[in-house]
Amino acid sequence: MIAERPETQPLPRPSFDEVRERARVVSIPTRTRFRGVTEREALIIEGPERFSEFSPFPEYADAEAATWLAAALEYGWSAGLPMAPRDRVEVNATIPAIGPDAVAPLLASFDGCTTVKVKVAERGQNLDDDVARVRRVRELMGPEARVRIDANAGWSYNEAITALRALAPFDLDYAEQPCAQVSDLARLREALSAGPTPHVRIAADESVRKADDPLAVARAGAADLLVVKAQPLGGITRAREIILEAGLPVVVSSALDTSVGISMGAHLAASLPDGVLDGPCGLATVSLLAGDVVRDSLVPSGGSIAVHTPVVEAELVDRFAASPEREAWWIARLERCHALLG
Repeated sequence: MIAERPETQPLPRPSFDEVRERARVVSIPTRTRFRGVTEREALIIEGPERFSEFSPFPEYADAEAATWLAAALEYGWSAGLPMAPRDRVEVNATIPAIGPDAVAPLLASFDGCTTVKVKVAERGQNLDDDVARVRRVRELMGPEARVRIDANAGWSYNEAITALRALAPFDLDYAEQPCAQVSDLARLREALSAGPTPHVRIAADESVRKADDPLAVARAGAADLLVVKAQPLGGITRAREIILEAGLPVVVSSALDTSVGISMGAHLAASLPDGVLDGPCGLATVSLLAGDVVRDSLVPSGGSIAVHTPVVEAELVDRFAASPEREAWWIARLERCHALLG
């Protein structure tokens, strides 16, 4: 049942000049291609309360990216974030759309994780590639592990039915955003419940973070759980309100952030009431980066990460500094997005 959302007071926003003074742009190589990315760019901001991160992917339009900026400003400037009584959050491993031979060494970097999310429906690949990758993960993790898949809205309704039948032998925990449209998610969920296709839970991600109405998928009964990211939803406070209003279980996730962005998601996950989180969260993606802006990176240890505010090291920011051209691109984007916030 969708609960009533409490009203919140907007945070007074710093000027563009103040944010610009506190901002540096970094470009960190990835360990393997992820969503077509081999260099992860992010704008790191030294807020008065804590370091923050503004890192929408470059292809996102300004109107969408401005919501990420609102999240960064809340995290960096707000002293009144929701309390986070837990000091650690369980996390899952994430396997990009790589070949099965590359799975084992990458899994080894996710210490203690017993849940794995596997990317599927990658452009340029086919269902056989997905089956081989998921099969290898299940072989390595054993029968007791949770295995999730994430299609990033890459299948049509009919393709999703075919794919989930082919992947059913691997006992999936859930399928994340198999289709783009909420109506197709609802149809798919109904078909999976009725059979003969083996049942698998449906998780919504893009239908929450990219939607004008992030609660539409819950109202339509089109998902069993939500995958929620703090940056795309405008920050911890707004994301938490959506979670509590939707009334569905959630997994808090990230978007290949540095440890600064991951700390925002960890704070959100740790602040949620008992029983809301549906298992380990997708907050271990620093393990997919070949560097970071902090020395004590938020990577999993024993299957969980710490909930704390990391301190950015100037030497690491200098090491991974973006080119002057890319820094200028990000600062221009920052200015446009800041203007959109009003």
